[in-house]
Amino acid sequence: MPKILIVGGGYAGFYTAWKLEKWLRSGEAEVTIVDPLPYMTYQPFLPEVAAGSIEPRHAVVSHRRHLKKTNVVSAKVTHVNHADKTATITPPIGEPYEFKYDIVVVTAGAVSRTFPIPGVADQAIGLKTIEEAVAIRDRVLTNFDRAAALPAGPERERLLTFVVVGGGFAGIEVFAELRSFATSLLTLYPEISFEETNFHLIEAMGRIMPEVSLKTSLWVIDNLAGRGAEIHLDTQLTSAVDGKIELSTGETFETDLIVWTAGVMANPTIVRHTDLPIEERGRLQVRADLRVGTEDDIIADAWGAGDVSCVPDLSGGGVGGNCVPNAQHAVRQGKLLAKNLVAVLRGEEPVQYLHKNLGAVAGLGIGIGVFQSGNLAITGMPAWFAHRGYHGLAMPSWERKLRVVWGWVNNVFLGRDVVSLTATENPRAVFEEFASRPKPPAEAPAAKAPTAPRAPRAPRKPAVKGAAADAAAGATQAPTAQAPVAQKAAAEASASK
Repeated sequence: MPKILIVGGGYAGFYTAWKLEKWLRSGEAEVTIVDPLPYMTYQPFLPEVAAGSIEPRHAVVSHRRHLKKTNVVSAKVTHVNHADKTATITPPIGEPYEFKYDIVVVTAGAVSRTFPIPGVADQAIGLKTIEEAVAIRDRVLTNFDRAAALPAGPERERLLTFVVVGGGFAGIEVFAELRSFATSLLTLYPEISFEETNFHLIEAMGRIMPEVSLKTSLWVIDNLAGRGAEIHLDTQLTSAVDGKIELSTGETFETDLIVWTAGVMANPTIVRHTDLPIEERGRLQVRADLRVGTEDDIIADAWGAGDVSCVPDLSGGGVGGNCVPNAQHAVRQGKLLAKNLVAVLRGEEPVQYLHKNLGAVAGLGIGIGVFQSGNLAITGMPAWFAHRGYHGLAMPSWERKLRVVWGWVNNVFLGRDVVSLTATENPRAVFEEFASRPKPPAEAPAAKAPTAPRAPRAPRKPAVKGAAADAAAGATQAPTAQAPVAQKAAAEASASK
């Protein structure tokens, strides 16, 4: 029975394993999926998680709950040696070990791509994981709490200034959702006025959201400007040291939250540690049928999909002739990869991936959205419903769909959940502060220093009374030359008696 190793449990990896469970016959293959996280993150929901509109756990899909026939390993694949068909698996506890496979599926996804801008690595936070989205939400809430207790001044202004770098779909969505979130919080913080909250989006290009038409992107800019958010076009971030923002335009201001969404890159843990072919932009070279290789050269028993892979876009709508790294492609590629893999195992020919982009939809806060499909553009409330409807249905499994939709319904009547859980970063702090500890052992009394022995006393002489005593005393004190005089006086005294 061939062993299939799936490297990465994101969109493409999860859907590949999920569909293999459905289409493989019993005993036809053994499937193992390896990912350091025990769940798949539905990334289109991250902006809403950051804005408190979706419960964080509802935006992820448990591997073990939904992959019941797949071996799930919570670890990292740190090297793939396809020549020997071995992968190095590094668990969080214990030593790395070698895993022998027959077929490898590389779906390791992508990570945030940054540039060597001073301060970014130390101050900014990305938006690729559920943990990052939760941290952003908690930071906004905590800053409102702190600012409300401060008088007007530079520190209060810094806490209420929020910055997003990158004007693509992810950047615009989280920027608009945070603006909507902050506006809704003002009713709970009467100490803070709308004018005190500052939102800045920094985009190096001359426009935002290249996935939609220019007219639609301008509508988004006008809408955000009317909501008190500022977009800096043709502007680069030059420094963010200690939260002090310096722009290429010369403008400077201070912030306590920088969200980085300016691009992604293929997971370097895999593409830099494998003998599989890597294309010039650092992605796995994959054919249109999702086998690793080029049009003229096929790497047997190696497959790839999702953001880590460079897949030709046969629809002609991709950038540079290749599929753009987004969820829409990753999900569909994962499904087709599973189907093609089963076909090859059964001696059939694989099918090429062809998907024409049906459009782009984005949520910009409660009740506001944009939708673009060809020349058709919809904005406002209808587009917001389209956004929630599309992604609500695209969420894997009915169990997850129901949790997300039920949360949206609850928010209509109960509002967003505005509880900050920053204490989870150090959950034992309170326990440690008040926990009883054993008392230190009592110190033994210090030993006294030994005293020097006393000199023996001279024997006491019989007391001499009267003049004899005085004479004797004088004898002990008089100089030696006066001794005869003392002796004569003593003789006279004795004779008189």
